[in-house]
Amino acid sequence: MKNTFGSAVGLTIFGESHGAAVGAVLDGLAAGLPVEEAYIAERMDRRRARGDGLSTGRTEPDRVEFLSGVLDGHTTGTPLTFVIRNTNTRSGDYARTADLLRPGHADYTAFAKYEGFQDARGGGHFSGRITAAAVAAGAVCERILADRGIRVYTHIARCAGIDDAPLSSAAGLVCADPEPGHFALLDPSREAAMQQAIRAAGAEGDSVGGILETVITGVPAGVGEPFFDSVESELAHLAFSIPAVKGIEFGAGFGFADLRGSQANDPFVMRGGDIVTATNRNGGVNGGIANGMPIVFRTVVKPTPSIYREQDTVNFRTRTDTKLQIRGRHDPCIVARAAVVQNTMAAFGILDLLTVRYGTLGQKPGRKEPGTCQKG
Repeated sequence: MKNTFGSAVGLTIFGESHGAAVGAVLDGLAAGLPVEEAYIAERMDRRRARGDGLSTGRTEPDRVEFLSGVLDGHTTGTPLTFVIRNTNTRSGDYARTADLLRPGHADYTAFAKYEGFQDARGGGHFSGRITAAAVAAGAVCERILADRGIRVYTHIARCAGIDDAPLSSAAGLVCADPEPGHFALLDPSREAAMQQAIRAAGAEGDSVGGILETVITGVPAGVGEPFFDSVESELAHLAFSIPAVKGIEFGAGFGFADLRGSQANDPFVMRGGDIVTATNRNGGVNGGIANGMPIVFRTVVKPTPSIYREQDTVNFRTRTDTKLQIRGRHDPCIVARAAVVQNTMAAFGILDLLTVRYGTLGQKPGRKEPGTCQKG
């Protein structure tokens, strides 16, 4: 079993949806780095359900309790460990259908892997609840990166078939706009239509998905490895650890299939004494290594598999075909809540890559490196 990721900075996630708590251990952080609990609480609030018909009715305070590695608001250099208590579980919601495999969920694969000993309540270790620990850990990393002039920004590029305003300029460069609210959009006027579509699907016992777009500015050229630990490899690995993410693309992504090389290449130019590219179709990465331009990637988030419509399934104990209609509290759409998860996981990945390149000195404040947004 593998619940730890990272080369120079390690992240271990633990807990189950209906256990006492979820939590994480961050190891490899230098001493003296800021740990601002108010900032972490704000990031946790972005992931938190609000019981508003757009997300699950399971609402919890998600207060982060640090057990080690933090003193007087700074890292001590030892493993940073914290827990987030589960305070609003209703395991009885799952008792009636405990032997039925929920389509789209990990019930069958978990049973096959753990031979029936897994904690299946509320999805157990496979639940989106586990992302609470990921957000808290990634928020620590976001704060560290901010002092180095590195910013990670994620918005809802599409939800329920409705597009947000584009993040890319006409020249193919990508620029981060001011931090959005809980519903992470560049154009707030699109929110009402998205929310209406989410509520409509929920009223029909169904769910919707969408696309998240992330841009990372300020990463210095030279970070990343050419093959197995490339920038794309690390960020993709972390993106696919987020429940419901089923695809990823960097820069122009699958759009490259319809371009010629003369259209796909990013010409190099001098600007303000720095080497930059005139366009950014490769998403800030060449040969697996950051080139100093904004790193851009998009993920697709599938519709929430927990829907209230009757579905065909199997009783895994009697090995017979049957019908399933779930109960409990579930999100008709997880795209909005997943935005901060993707953001914080990307921050962890970048901090790990920086530490591989520069050691713990890469975690300390320094001059702002080339690669910040340049409008075309």
